Amino acid sequence: MNDSIITLRGYVGADPVVRSVGEVSVANFRLACTPRKLNRTTGEWSDGVTQWFTVSAWRQLGENVGRSLRKGDPVVVHGRLTARSYVNKDGLEVNTFEVEANVVGHDLNRGMTSLSRNPRTLAAVAAAAPGPRDDEPDRDPMADWRVPGSDPWEQQPVTPDDGEAAAETETSVAA
Repeated sequence: MNDSIITLRGYVGADPVVRSVGEVSVANFRLACTPRKLNRTTGEWSDGVTQWFTVSAWRQLGENVGRSLRKGDPVVVHGRLTARSYVNKDGLEVNTFEVEANVVGHDLNRGMTSLSRNPRTLAAVAAAAPGPRDDEPDRDPMADWRVPGSDPWEQQPVTPDDGEAAAETETSVAA
């Protein structure tokens, strides 16, 4: 396989547009990448020419991009680069670069973000669950997933009792 794989850092140029192609979702957005260079003699930074890329993200990634990214967000995109040329309405040949994204995420060098996991369906849990171990041949692999609180990524509601228990723990540790 001779695909050109690329990783880009830049800013989202416009809010992503999510549409359906058949039964599959795809999100498209423009990514602006502006190189910065340090002039060592003056110690000043200067911006280079901004390069624009069209990014497409398919399926669940596309849906997540549509829900998560907004114009101006700093992002990192990893995917397959393709070059395309066409003739615009003025009769000029235009070359564009497009990236079919495999991974899209906020650039944490430029800010903070938080993750909300996609809700799991029972079918997805069954497909991802490991089979019974050799030492427990009769064990139900779904049993751990059915117990509330067994998923470490599941967010648990905070109750007033939780705060009191934490305060008691801190007090006992300090003693």
